[in-house]
Amino acid sequence: MSTTEVRRDGSGAASVAAVDMKLEVIVLPVSDIDRAKNFYAGLGWRLDADFAGADGSRGIQLTPPGSGCSVQFGTDVTTAEPGSAQGLHLIVSDIEAARDDLVAHGAQPTEVYHCAAGYACRFPGHEEERVSGLQPDRGTYASFLNFTDPDGNGWVLQEVTARFPGRVDGDTAYASASDLAQALRRAAAAHGEHEARTGEADPDWPDWYAEYMVSELAGRPLPR
Repeated sequence: MSTTEVRRDGSGAASVAAVDMKLEVIVLPVSDIDRAKNFYAGLGWRLDADFAGADGSRGIQLTPPGSGCSVQFGTDVTTAEPGSAQGLHLIVSDIEAARDDLVAHGAQPTEVYHCAAGYACRFPGHEEERVSGLQPDRGTYASFLNFTDPDGNGWVLQEVTARFPGRVDGDTAYASASDLAQALRRAAAAHGEHEARTGEADPDWPDWYAEYMVSELAGRPLPR
């Protein structure tokens, strides 16, 4: 539920906090509704709605696994040219596993790559800046792949294992059970290194795990 808060600064002056605005839907321009539906459903995206109006109009909504944002397409929902949506990002915690999943579901993704410098190589027109393979240090935000739907709408998969500071605010939340499981595995591996450094078993490991996972989401320094 969105809330509006009244806050006071150091001088006591009141201000109104921003109302929550959560991105819910992206509209895709497609030329063939059924073809697009079959493509995205074939990737394992959840079919939320397939509405048909008495006037022959139609609207479809699907949601990627673990996503809080959906895609919609249909009759007269956009004047954009089919295939003109580009740079649509899907965030994954393991890009190699995600690529295998795309291939298994019939998509034709590019190889995994990273940028020779910066991060812009994932966008159209910067393909010459791509370097084959995972980012050498497996740095967060730094490994990518691309795929398109049948109309040419372009998607980017980006591997994110730890959020930059300021990206997460408020409650700690995971988009799916799979994301939570991956976070637990990372915490377990880091905790194993922690116990190896201290030379003793940590009876308070649940507290350590919790601090690690919250810090990772919030982009804060991780416990050691």
